Amino acid sequence: MTKVEIPITRNPVSPERAEAIRRAVQGASTMPSATGGSRLAQPSDAEAFLEFLQDPAIHAPIYTLPRPLTLASLGDFIADHLEQRERGEGLLFLNFTEDDRLSGYTDLIIWPQWAAGELGGAVRSDLQGQRRGVEGAKTGFNWMFEVLQLDLICETAAPDNIRSARLLGGLGFKRKGEVTSHRPDGGTRASLVWEINREDWGNVVWRDKTKAH
Repeated sequence: MTKVEIPITRNPVSPERAEAIRRAVQGASTMPSATGGSRLAQPSDAEAFLEFLQDPAIHAPIYTLPRPLTLASLGDFIADHLEQRERGEGLLFLNFTEDDRLSGYTDLIIWPQWAAGELGGAVRSDLQGQRRGVEGAKTGFNWMFEVLQLDLICETAAPDNIRSARLLGGLGFKRKGEVTSHRPDGGTRASLVWEINREDWGNVVWRDKTKAH
């Protein structure tokens, strides 16, 4: 059986274009958030990050987090993302409310050679609802297309994650298939895959703005 990985759509870009994307990732120090100001995660944030992730409703569905969740494993997780940023291949942002409480995080995987990326993360339970998830996703995807200059965004979620399916479908993403996602601890999870390209996203944003006026 052929092993399928993400992104499913792979359109190689020129070395110059890939390098420009790497530089954009390397230069990013913050990104817009619907739940507070954001900044790059630092090793000193591991304790606050661990406290945030104690809620199973937050950490259980996210296969990219280390297992078990400990101060040491999250310290390594943050350090690895700082190394990814140096290579122009990933970013980890923490979001904070005005009272300096951790309100969420955003985890980006970037494939410069295909001008593609994936956005993951979570929001504190008391800040969910009231369309914050939809608005936060739209803000993040816009930023990836505009600031990082990507051509494609690829998202994954468990087959029973109806909430993510509705969100992605409502934003114009198209189902592309199913893959096996691999956890850092060696475990696996079946994942449905959605993708959207720059042109289709522009059409979705245009339709959305039209409805608002």
